[in-house]
This record gives sequence, structure tokens and C-alpha cells, in this order.
Amino acid sequence: MAEIRFPQLKTDLPGPKARQIIQLDDQMISPSYTRAYPLVASRGYGAMVEDVDGNVFLDFAAGIAVVATGHCHPRVVQAIQKQAAELIHMSGTDFYYTHMVEFAQKLASVTPGAGPKRVFYTNSGTEAVEAAIKLARHATRRDKLVAFLGCFHGRTMGSLSLTASKSVQRKGFGPLLPGVIHLPYPYCYRCPYNLEPKSCGIECARVLEREIFKKLADPEDIAAVFIEPIQGEGGYVPAPVEFLQELQRLCRKHGILLVVDEVQSGMGRTGRWWACEHAGIEPDILCVAKGIASGMPLGAIVARAELMRWPPGAHASTFGGNPVCLAAALATFALLEGGLIENARRVGEHIFARLADWPQRHRIVGDVRGRGLMVGIELVRDQKTKEPAQDLRDEIVDRAFRKGLLLLGAGESSLRLCPPLVVDTEQADFALDTIETCISELERNL
Repeated sequence: MAEIRFPQLKTDLPGPKARQIIQLDDQMISPSYTRAYPLVASRGYGAMVEDVDGNVFLDFAAGIAVVATGHCHPRVVQAIQKQAAELIHMSGTDFYYTHMVEFAQKLASVTPGAGPKRVFYTNSGTEAVEAAIKLARHATRRDKLVAFLGCFHGRTMGSLSLTASKSVQRKGFGPLLPGVIHLPYPYCYRCPYNLEPKSCGIECARVLEREIFKKLADPEDIAAVFIEPIQGEGGYVPAPVEFLQELQRLCRKHGILLVVDEVQSGMGRTGRWWACEHAGIEPDILCVAKGIASGMPLGAIVARAELMRWPPGAHASTFGGNPVCLAAALATFALLEGGLIENARRVGEHIFARLADWPQRHRIVGDVRGRGLMVGIELVRDQKTKEPAQDLRDEIVDRAFRKGLLLLGAGESSLRLCPPLVVDTEQADFALDTIETCISELERNL
């Protein structure tokens, strides 16, 4: 499959084998999973995925931005196989292990901020956020937390209390963690304060001091502010540089910890190790998962060493820092450092250059945004009213699938493009051509 770089469709979609599995899935698997289209994956290589009927797709979803080095990169596979033959589990809660220290050193070395750092390992992004919540409260002895509307920090109870992406994710699970305050995110295309982009970003940060500190919570009661530098599930919305800088200034002024959630935007996806680097800010705690181990379940928080002083037993994880996952993470790190981050920057620039005039050429394209290989295309029914067009977005996702391209939606009506970091410009051109064809097909019928 290594030589296949573009889609090859052999059957109707879904094919006969896929239909059988989907029927069983409907009977056996929790209906809480969301499936955008009937893909039943069998194997993958690079940016390509093959289904159980032999159809091959170009993957611009990457397992929700997880397979950073592509599907089954030979060096990652080799690292996993070697480690699995030596030691599969030891539990870093109870014992020591070489890879735990080795990978922590590498993560700390690329995390913004001077001074020593410490690492805590988890199994996922939501667990990383849970750990950050606990550490922030423990380190500051404060109880309140600030997050932003549109954010997605996970679905376990603590992280869900921060999440404000879709009401269905919270409905029926209350009461949630108390003491969480939500603010509007600096979504400049849909500015919550009806300001121009040049001033909107600063306003969204200053409302924290001007309104929240005076009317809802004294800053000395707030442990941390949690922020996605680019909202993921919220629609691939980048926070303006000046907003992030102002937010950091306010946090430092009041002794509030700045927790940056890089679960989806980190590990080189934006053309740098972390999206927050584009603004030059230095988080007190950084959350990472998804692309960290090319598909193996691993997450982590990286914090200033002076913060991570909780005693033995205060927080732990049986599987966090699993030897096989860490072996995959070390191989992933080497590949990202060895050229894939630069490839994300270069191919991302190519994509954005092609997308630049889409709002002028396509009346249902309202906004194009993102960084590197984290690309959002917002669909609207009317460019003047900016009415969201979720149905059109969903139709494009489905049509793209039937042309051999795997996409995901994000936010209310946005397409997200988050291919593996091994993708090349020719594959990017194929994806953009396919999306543009789908858009043009819809526009002809509007």
C-alpha cells in the first residue's frame, strides 16, 4: 500500500463487508459515538486509509489529528514491536522506567518557558486536562477556574465542566464541577462584542479583569485560566496573538495559572511544536495528547517544576506512561523534530495560499483560518448575514467521502483539515480540488 498516494474506489460506499460491520455495530456499540460517514477502516499507510472492501481514501482527518507521523509509520511500528517484546507494562505509579524520564526530558526541552519543568503522564487529552485542574487547585489553593465558550477540553467530569462546545456533551450529566466561569472566545469572524478584528482580541481578554473580577469572582479565588490557542471542536478558530499575550499578562498580574490546552493543536501541527509559540506566550501548565504518540494512547501535562510539588499519592495513573506508548512517542518525537514539523509549515502555507480567495470565489465560504496543517473552512448560507450552514457542511463532508477524501466537521458549520504531517503538496492539492468540486456542486443547486 506504500505506493498508493491517492484514492482508489472499488465498490459502492459503503461496500458489502462494511455494511455487515455497520449493522453489527448498530447492535453492539454505544450509540453515543458520532460517525460522520460509513467508513470501516482496515489498514493505513502514510496519509492513506483502506477500508474492509479494499477502497483507499486520502485521510485529512488523521484520527482527529492523532496520527501525526501518518498511519503506521515504519519507525513508529518498529519501536512499538521492539518494546512490546521487552516490556509491555510496569505502572509508573509504583516503579521507575527509563523511557518515562527520557521522554519527559524531550517534552520539557521543547515546552516554552525558562526554568525546570516536570511531567505527569496520562492516557488521553481529557485526563491531561483533569490532571491540570487538580494541579492548578493544589498549587494555588484556589478553587475557581475560567474557560471559554466554544472550547472542548474533554468529556470526563472535570474536563467536561470546562467544555462548552455543544450542549449535547453536557446534557444529563449535571451537576458538574462547581466554580467554573465561561467567557466568550475571541472568535473574530463572529466577534461576540461586534468589534473589528484589530480590537476584538484585546476586548475578549480585558473583559476578564473589567467584568469577571469585579462582578463574579475575586482574582485571588481563581486558580487557572484554561485556553485552547486554536479551538478544535469549536471550529478551528485561532485566538489572536494580542489576545493570548494580554491573557498571559492578566494571569501573571493576579497570580492566576495559565493552562494552555494543546491536545489538538500541539506536536507540530501548526508548523511549530506548540500553537502558543506563535504568540510567544509561556504556559504555566501545558496539556498534550493526540499527536504525541502517533495513535498510541498517551497524554501528558508539562508544568513549571515549582508548581508540581504535590506529594506522593496526590495524583497517579496506572497506565499513564505505558512503555509501549512511550516507545511510540519517542519515535514520533524524532520524526517531528527530523522534518515533519517543517513539512507541516510548508504544506500549510501551500494550502492557505490556495484557500486565500475562496471567500471571494465561493458564496458559501465565509471564512478560512488556522495555522499549518490545522485548517478551518467555515460554510455560511449568506456571506453578509453569516448564517451558519451546517447542512451544507455536512453534505460536503459526505460528498468528499464518496470521492475518496476523509474530512471532519468542527464547530457549527466548519470543515476541518487536519491531515497527517507526512502529507505532501500534491495530496493537499487533490484534497482542495475535491472540496472545491463539492462546494461548486452545491452552489449550482442553491
